[in-house]
Amino acid sequence: MISRRSVALALTSAVLSGPAWAASGSAVKMFDTDNDGTLDLAEVKKAATAVFAKLDPDHDGTLDARELRGRLTAKELAAADPDRDGTLTLDEYLAVVEQRFNAANPDKDGTLDAKELNSRAGRALQRLLR
Repeated sequence: MISRRSVALALTSAVLSGPAWAASGSAVKMFDTDNDGTLDLAEVKKAATAVFAKLDPDHDGTLDARELRGRLTAKELAAADPDRDGTLTLDEYLAVVEQRFNAANPDKDGTLDAKELNSRAGRALQRLLR
């Protein structure tokens, strides 16, 4: 018998890895907790915090290159790692998320719409959220 949790995990995995993720507006719909049709920094950081927890199976509070699973290049990891320990804490990860959010928000209105999320900078941010 398949549990509801197994079905939910399979559906979540399919949504996050499939073409629906890349489709315009899908990321907005997934993380838009106030249902305004855009993502603000708080919504993005909330999603990123959940991803961080999922990527940290050893629960040591850090992500190394293996746990990041290609979300950052070695160069990006080094730049995001101010203490040079080869890992990112949640705060360091969220700092990268915030940098990418700002890069994807050229109009500086504090929110990202589907068009901004589908830009090159927006896609870079989305890699950190899946």
